Amino acid sequence: MNQSQPATRQELYERIRESSKNEVIRSEMERLGFWNPNAPEPKVADDWLKEYDRLTKELRELRGKQERMNNRDTLLADIRKKRMAESRERQKETKLRRERERIEKAERWKKLKEEDILYLGEDVSTQLNKKEPRPDLLAERQLPNFVNAKALAASMEVPIGELKFLAYNRKVSKVSHYKRFFMKKKSGGQRLISAPMPRLKRLQYWILHSILYKIPVHECVHGFVPDRSIKTNAAPHVGQDVVVNIDLKDFFPTVSQSRVQGLFNALGYSNQISTIFSLLCTEPEVQQAKLDGESWFIHQGERHLPQGAPTSPAITNLICYRLDCRIKGATDKLGFNYTRYADDITLSASGEAVSDICRLIWQVRKIIEEEGFNFHPDKFRVMRKGRRQEVTGLVVNETLSINRNTLRRFRALLHQIEKSGIEGKSWQGNSVNLLNSIQGYADFVAMVRPEKGQLLQARVKAIRMVQKHKRRAKPEAKPKIPAPLVPINKANELSHAGSDQTPKSSSGPKPFWKKLLFWLD
Repeated sequence: MNQSQPATRQELYERIRESSKNEVIRSEMERLGFWNPNAPEPKVADDWLKEYDRLTKELRELRGKQERMNNRDTLLADIRKKRMAESRERQKETKLRRERERIEKAERWKKLKEEDILYLGEDVSTQLNKKEPRPDLLAERQLPNFVNAKALAASMEVPIGELKFLAYNRKVSKVSHYKRFFMKKKSGGQRLISAPMPRLKRLQYWILHSILYKIPVHECVHGFVPDRSIKTNAAPHVGQDVVVNIDLKDFFPTVSQSRVQGLFNALGYSNQISTIFSLLCTEPEVQQAKLDGESWFIHQGERHLPQGAPTSPAITNLICYRLDCRIKGATDKLGFNYTRYADDITLSASGEAVSDICRLIWQVRKIIEEEGFNFHPDKFRVMRKGRRQEVTGLVVNETLSINRNTLRRFRALLHQIEKSGIEGKSWQGNSVNLLNSIQGYADFVAMVRPEKGQLLQARVKAIRMVQKHKRRAKPEAKPKIPAPLVPINKANELSHAGSDQTPKSSSGPKPFWKKLLFWLD
């Protein structure tokens, strides 16, 4: 192949090094016209020269290899160089492969997090990978089935990220899903109330209506059950010779997160869905601390049912199903009546069955402890027929009635409020929300004794209207003071709470609250 004339000596040396000296000479002769490659006669010589050049080049390469083979350092350097080149090539390929795998893994992880929940904090995430439900049990109970967390979130109408946020078990957090406050107990002391925040409360109500209310509870349970109340709870114990009240100590805190998870798992849900439900319905003890001006919530102890969540009573009713069956079996055998309202257990009997009361109490206490609950010795009461017998706040000696002393004090309080306002007054230890407190008691009386309660409700409604007008009045304007009420006939005021007679007002001008009745209607 003809080439241009080399410009420098170095270029000539490069051409000889790449081929051979003879080949360069032949190509230069062809370029200058001293050699005709198309002539027929020198064809043999041309082929011979090409073969000679090839063999010469191959021989030179073999000699170079032999020299390198004889030189150990050169041979090792060549091997090392070759290996380094191969290693760099493999490293490059490995880097590209790992980067490709990392991107693919990140995409799969992102997609998985969008469709599922894989981690919800320490000590609670071990069962999240078990997603096999029992469709036969769910179909038998007519409960909704969820194949994974994404299906659950879609049914709850929340993003899966929000579902994970509300169920996540954080040891230390800046946010709290509950508002905690204390309420005074009637028996003294304080009760911790954990009220869920709106987003969590909405999911708890969904669980309550979509799942928990679909499971029937024991026939002896009357607390937080539709169409049952304290009246139905107290009715079986009316007119009995002996009534026994037993209280379960720390009722909601006794029910741990693992027991709640076991309940949902027994209903047919997978371990993953059961874990999510149990975390939405429980919370641990929380200690609040401040650091650098920020509030921190530090979780302490095991998660349990909070007192204040709408799901807690329904969950305890289902968890106590075996407790109710065992106590009901023991009471039927000994001729006793049995009901339970939340953590209040009531037993009653008449006639010869009363002689077995000690034996029954021993059996019931043993059943309570075996079922994982605690017997409260300070609230244990045995009420004979000669004294006032109360069941969940109702008197059951002869008929269902209300404590006359409490009712008398309530009427006196209403009279004082109508006379001088709500300042400085309280009802059952509640002075902050006095209007709500008296409204609640008036509704309670109306539920038990409608003929008495409706009159009290009307008076409370009139009081609330007066207070509403006072709040709307201008600060400089003096609110109108209602005319003083004429005292109700003392004999009627002190009448028994169970009487069917309505108290009659004495002669004179009508009380202010009666004048407002036509406005309230």
